[in-house]
Amino acid sequence: MPGEKEAGEAPKDSLIPPEEEAKGPGRGLSIGDFALRIVAAISSIASAVAMAKTHQSLPSFTQFISFRAEYKDLPTFQFFVVVNGIISAYLVISMLISIFHIVKPGANFTRMILLICDTVMLVLLTAGASAAAAIVHLAHKGNTRANWYAICHQHNSFCERSTGSLVGSFIADLVMLLLVIFSAVSIA
Repeated sequence: MPGEKEAGEAPKDSLIPPEEEAKGPGRGLSIGDFALRIVAAISSIASAVAMAKTHQSLPSFTQFISFRAEYKDLPTFQFFVVVNGIISAYLVISMLISIFHIVKPGANFTRMILLICDTVMLVLLTAGASAAAAIVHLAHKGNTRANWYAICHQHNSFCERSTGSLVGSFIADLVMLLLVIFSAVSIA
């Protein structure tokens, strides 16, 4: 009958042609991808800022000497801050592409590029967080065989902030892993 539409036919006022809408994954997957990018970006930014502000000074027995612990003293922590900064910038930029995927779900080429970039960023974030975790472990436990003493008994604030920063970074790492899975599922 005239005026009735057939099953599976897109409304006439739709922005996306029906053949493109059928090719891509649902909008729900794209919206989930966007939400995960927001969570990962917030977690990564918070980790970078928390580590960059990590420092503590302790007075010694004399007035002129103090013992300090700062993230800048350890190249691994510097690497950690730089990596989380790079990941944060990437996630903000990739949010634009994710918005594009919400509007145009059938864009598989950009999904493939996003999958490759997400995988590279996942590896980079894992490397930075793992390297910093090794140093935080040494700060907490020390290594008596190498004569490295645990500094967390004296520098409590430094260790608590660096540990909290690591937790945020590993949360971002887990969310990045979910993003890689989302990207792979959306292409399939």
